[in-house]
Amino acid sequence: MSLDALEGRSYGPATFSTASALVERYVAATGEDPGRWADQAPRSIAGAMLFVVAPRLLADPDLEGAARSVIHGDQTFTWARPIPLDRTLEVTGIVTRVRERSGVAFVGFELEVLEAGEAVVSGSSTFLMSGDSPPAGEAGEEVEPDPDAGSELSPALAADVVDGSLAPLARSASRSDLVRYAAASQDFNPIHWDHAAAVAAGLPGVVVHGLLQSAWACQAVERTGVDPVTARFRYRAPLRPAVAVTVEGGLVDGGVDVRLVDRAGREYVAGAFRF
Repeated sequence: MSLDALEGRSYGPATFSTASALVERYVAATGEDPGRWADQAPRSIAGAMLFVVAPRLLADPDLEGAARSVIHGDQTFTWARPIPLDRTLEVTGIVTRVRERSGVAFVGFELEVLEAGEAVVSGSSTFLMSGDSPPAGEAGEEVEPDPDAGSELSPALAADVVDGSLAPLARSASRSDLVRYAAASQDFNPIHWDHAAAVAAGLPGVVVHGLLQSAWACQAVERTGVDPVTARFRYRAPLRPAVAVTVEGGLVDGGVDVRLVDRAGREYVAGAFRF
């Protein structure tokens, strides 16, 4: 079938629990400051809500053979209000747009999260899907033989804005961190924990979840004490475990723009937060 037929198809509603114990596990897996989230869940947990319904899209029988390669191109979240603790939320995903170009399908996927019919979070994802298997990456020894090497997930503490710039936030994830994040977010794509699967997908090895990197960007902004209303993330390059990055950013009209960069200046994620 043509992928155009997916437009308008919905997945869900499904449920998402913000039980305190589950939120605490997510907070620990992302390196958030646990003391900051005693009364609500961090905004970045919207990424875990997305993965209540996104796997249903990717497992749709009508996608068989058309989604051997899937790339998360960009992501937007809008928060209607703080995310409450100890509630059961209703999550729905809808395919809003399919466009094909040069053998790649650009699939727009909308997220809607409600509590008792009232909006909590909405989101918009772009997934790039191809039926062609990508060329395998250069297989070889694991870059990070120690699964705990390279972790930099100490809690993000309060920070100031100096001369319009955010205080930089250092982050990196070990292989063990990625498994913990997968369990907390339900994003079990094997490219984030299985070396062979990542190489088969055309990568040099396991890569860090894009939404975990988005969570780090959220931390850098939220630790200033200002809560964003919307955020848009563009995923520029795959980040390997144990590679140190810095979240840096500055004030712009109505918000903050940030980026995750390594010591060589390579950019992995660009984020735009608006208040």
